[in-house]
Amino acid sequence: MSAPIAITIFLVAYALIATERINRTVVALGGAGLMLLFHITDAEAAFFSTETGVDWNVIFLLLGMMVIVGVLRRTGIFEYVAIWAAKRARGKPYRLMVMLVLITAVASALLDNVTTVLLIAPVTFLVCERLALPVVPYLIAEVMASNIGGAATLVGDPPNIIIASRAGLSFNDFLVHMAPMIVVLMAVYCVLIRWLFRRAFTYDAERADEVMTLQEREAITDPRLLKQSLAVLGVVIAGFVLHPVFHYEPSVVALLGAGLLVAVTRVTVEDALEDVEWPTLVFFMGLFIMVGGLVETGVIGAVSQAAADATEGRLGMATQLLLWGSAGLSAIVDNIPYVATMSPIVADLVQQAGADGQVLWWALAFGADLGGNATAIGASANVVVLGIAERNRTPIGFWRFTKYGIVVTVITIALTAPYLWLRYIA
Repeated sequence: MSAPIAITIFLVAYALIATERINRTVVALGGAGLMLLFHITDAEAAFFSTETGVDWNVIFLLLGMMVIVGVLRRTGIFEYVAIWAAKRARGKPYRLMVMLVLITAVASALLDNVTTVLLIAPVTFLVCERLALPVVPYLIAEVMASNIGGAATLVGDPPNIIIASRAGLSFNDFLVHMAPMIVVLMAVYCVLIRWLFRRAFTYDAERADEVMTLQEREAITDPRLLKQSLAVLGVVIAGFVLHPVFHYEPSVVALLGAGLLVAVTRVTVEDALEDVEWPTLVFFMGLFIMVGGLVETGVIGAVSQAAADATEGRLGMATQLLLWGSAGLSAIVDNIPYVATMSPIVADLVQQAGADGQVLWWALAFGADLGGNATAIGASANVVVLGIAERNRTPIGFWRFTKYGIVVTVITIALTAPYLWLRYIA
């Protein structure tokens, strides 16, 4: 009897998250509460089990990085970079878009895509206003670049963090298996945006001359804090890369970095915690408990067995189905709850496939990360940018975003499919 109740709770919660009629954090907490209320799971399993409970490695990794980025935000470095890009582009619209897109992608790989768009989007409004350019195409181009660039590393996209924790993958694993293809996809994307947003590239020579007079150095409000923050961020990234040597989990590295940054700077604890996205962290906790309830009742095991039977052990078919299926489902719902649901299923499939089954994790990561570009609700970063645009009285309609997103998703997934086949299957 518990399995049907667990499925009902989860499907209703999923539908509410997808439609965004109720705040997703409220839905996740409500769903987790119902799982506990009906004894589908218990406190021991929800809070302490490594298989069916809250994944604290994910929570604390996000918390540590949010603190670091919150302190970095106070230095004005992101405004500096945007002005620098506009001047290097000499006010040329397409060149400016390419530079902003590349900056966003690189920043998303080092930080995370939600944080990056929160920092880059407000600056985009400033630059586009000065150059008399329509801001919406630039915002859409940036958020899609953040989803592509974020796929390159463990910390770049929340689904990757969930996958890494479930699969025991390191920061370097993502660099080796994901980053090379992401570089190719970004090169293709920079060409693609020339066609997708061609109507937005109107050059105003007078406005361009005005931008050239801006002094980017004036955007830096606290040079000392900037040096301290960049030094700590560099140490944290080195810690991620050197995980095979020192064996510190990314969550531990991020927390140590956050603590060190607060300790060596004049930023107070209150200020450091002010920019933490607490609703996002609570959403993750509730989501993990709901998925754990499905694992406890055997629902996840049954689905994974059905998937294995459907592909009849053919790894190539399973990889392609997972890649395209993940892209399609991540377009309909946020890719975070999708990956949280699928990761235990993929774990079972990998175990059944043996050593070669590791490709399934990369198929899940590519599909979920790139599929998030397809619609306005496919990724958390998309929702954040739409909210920023609406607050600035330049709303981005669902279908306006989606008509670009579907094209980008289909092309990037179509290019990734042969990559997975040639590198891991053939």
